[in-house]
Amino acid sequence: MNYSNSLNHIWNKFKDPERVKSLVNIIKKEIEKYGKPINIMEFCGGHTHVILRNGLDELLKGYINFVHGPGCPVCVIALERIDLAIELAKIPDVTLCTYGDLMRVPGSNRMSLLKLRAEGYEIKPISSAMEALKLAIENPQKKVIFFAIGFETTSPHTAVLIKQAKKLRVKNLWVVCNHILALVVLEYLLQTEEKPLIDAFIGPGHVSTITGSKAYESIVKRYQKPIVISGFEPLDLIQAIYLITKQMIEERCEVEIQYTRSVTPEGNIKAKEFLKEVFNIRRSFPWRGLGEIPYSAYEIKSEYEIFDGEKIFKVSVNSGKENPFCLCGKVIKGLSKPTECKLFGKACTPQNPIGPCMVSSEGACLAYFKYKRM
Repeated sequence: MNYSNSLNHIWNKFKDPERVKSLVNIIKKEIEKYGKPINIMEFCGGHTHVILRNGLDELLKGYINFVHGPGCPVCVIALERIDLAIELAKIPDVTLCTYGDLMRVPGSNRMSLLKLRAEGYEIKPISSAMEALKLAIENPQKKVIFFAIGFETTSPHTAVLIKQAKKLRVKNLWVVCNHILALVVLEYLLQTEEKPLIDAFIGPGHVSTITGSKAYESIVKRYQKPIVISGFEPLDLIQAIYLITKQMIEERCEVEIQYTRSVTPEGNIKAKEFLKEVFNIRRSFPWRGLGEIPYSAYEIKSEYEIFDGEKIFKVSVNSGKENPFCLCGKVIKGLSKPTECKLFGKACTPQNPIGPCMVSSEGACLAYFKYKRM
C-alpha cells in the first residue's frame, strides 16, 4: 500500500458508516443503563455541521440532546465591530481585507462589507493573514487594513503577520484585532443566569491544537462538566460522545482527547509564544448575543502599536439595534434552535441573511437550512 492509499484508508475509517452505526448502538445501550438522555454542547460550529450533515442527531435522538454553542467567530462578532469595519473601509485610499464569511455579515441598516464593495470601495476577501502583508507590499500607495477575526486557531497567524511587518519595516499595513478567546466564553456560558442545560462539552478540535487540553482542566474541575476534544469526521464525534457517556456513567469529570492525531496536552508551544509576544488580553470585548465579556479577546501590545489600526484610525461608529425577531443571540447561547426563529428560511436565508448564524459557513442557522429544512 503506497502512502496516498494508506492515507485514504485511514480517513475512510473515520467516515465508515458501519463503524459509526456500531458505536451508536453501544452508546444507546450505555445511556439506557444511565437512565436518561445526556445534554451535550458541541462548542464548535464545524462540529455542528458534521453532526447535522451526517444525521448524527437523528441516530442518537432520545439519547443525546445536542446543544449548539457559540463556536463560530463570525457568528459572535458584535454589530458595532461590523460597523467599525464598514467605517474603516470608507476611509480614502484604504484597502480593507478580511476573511470571506465576514464580508456578508450585516451591520446596522443591513449594510455589509460585501454591499459596500459593490458601491466601489476597496474591500478584499483573503484566506490567510499573510495575504494582507503581500497586498501591502505590492501596493505601497494604499493603506491596507487587515480586519482580523478568529479564535485561538487563527490568532497566531495574525501575530506572525505583525512580527513580519515590523521586521520588514512595512509602513502601510495596520491590523484591527478581533481575535477572541474560546475558553473564556465557554466558562462564561456556565456562569450566566440564562444558560442552557449542559451535562458535558465536545471541545473544539482546531482551537485545542493551539491551547492544548490542559487549558480546560480548571473549567472541568470548577464546574464538574466533562470535556472531550473531538476531531471533525463522523466517527470522531461518535467516539467523543462515547467517551462522554462513559464519564457520565462512571461519575467522572475529566478532559479527554479523542482528537489525538492533532491535539496534545500542551498544545502548540511556539504558537502560544507568538501570542504572548504580540498580544495582551483586553479588559472587555463585545460578543454578539452575549454582550460584554471580560478578558475575552486579544489586543495588540504597545511594542507593536504602530500596526494597531484601532489606535491609528479614529472613526465614529453609531450602531443601530439588532433585528428584534432574529434569534441568533439565543442560538449562540444554546437556548434556541434555528427553526424556532420566525425569520428562519423565510425572511432570513443564505442569499438574504438577517443574522450572522445564517451567514457563516459554520453557523448553526446555515446548518439547519442546509440539512434540516423540510
